[in-house]
Amino acid sequence: MPTAKPVALITGGAKGIGRAIARRLLASGWHVAIIDLANSGLRRVLARDRDILAIEGDVREEHTASDAVAATIHRFHHLDAVVSNAGIMVRKPLRRLTLAEWHRVLETNLTATFLLARAAEKPLRKARGAIVTIASTRALMSEPNTESYSASKGGLLALTHALAMSLDPEVRVNCVSPGWIETRDYSGLRRKDHKQHPAGRVGRPEDVAEIVSWLLDGKRSGFVTGANFVIDGGMTGKMIYED
Repeated sequence: MPTAKPVALITGGAKGIGRAIARRLLASGWHVAIIDLANSGLRRVLARDRDILAIEGDVREEHTASDAVAATIHRFHHLDAVVSNAGIMVRKPLRRLTLAEWHRVLETNLTATFLLARAAEKPLRKARGAIVTIASTRALMSEPNTESYSASKGGLLALTHALAMSLDPEVRVNCVSPGWIETRDYSGLRRKDHKQHPAGRVGRPEDVAEIVSWLLDGKRSGFVTGANFVIDGGMTGKMIYED
């Protein structure tokens, strides 16, 4: 009897990094369920493959996580991995940032991860599965006017190691913190954009997808949990002095 394909549930998978992760897992023989907003183009872009389940919903809403987990198990019969990738940024001066905007960013980037981990705990424990959260180098360093985004991503780092301890040993939980990952027009980048990175180039979504794929594979990364992987071409290790 053939071994069942592993199953992953990804939030924010219609575009950018989330879509690259979905495609990488599909290429590796996974079934993939993807949650994204109704206007994200999810069904048009990805739902032509029988290995994909497209789920339209807002990750900020509590029922979205439990409904998505139930739909994924109904379709594929089990759940091996969760990738919490959905995220938004509101970039405003502190004095102009409203409480509603603060809550919207925190709910999308941080609270949604808690909701999904809670909803998926039972099937992930059964599968001895894995969770990967997608944070940002802004959890470690900041630019002006990014308070809500930076706070949400810093919270993800802490939530990651807390979940790793609460769900051990059945479920491994790790975090990936991308730096500059160009998700739109890579050809439009300037030479100086690439040159400022010690790795010699700006990142691509596929760079993040590769490490997420590795972290979800228990045979390759089974000793790794509670960790944060910075994928930024070396930028957070670079000293920058102004002339």
